[in-house]
Amino acid sequence: MEKKLEFTDRAKIQIEKITKSEVKKYFRISVQGGGCSGFKYNFSFDDKITNEDLLFNKTIIDKQSLEIIAGSTVDFKKEMIGESFVINNPKASASCGCGLSFSV
Repeated sequence: MEKKLEFTDRAKIQIEKITKSEVKKYFRISVQGGGCSGFKYNFSFDDKITNEDLLFNKTIIDKQSLEIIAGSTVDFKKEMIGESFVINNPKASASCGCGLSFSV
């Protein structure tokens, strides 16, 4: 599968907004072991890019995490209970109710 991510317009706008207001200038997406279903998404901020990172506008993701979520769509949702980034990962075979934990 091609090593790319899609970003909805809502996600692009929110990433632009928060990176302007943060001291750190990049939004980082990573995948870590753990969570209810085996893996979990982690969203954070960073001010530097390493040799293991790829840049998608103002978002950075390490190559290992991208292997797991390549082909996914990153969205930003506002709901009555709060707002959050959501990743629609076609490789995920199961996910937790929180939306942050998944298995492949």
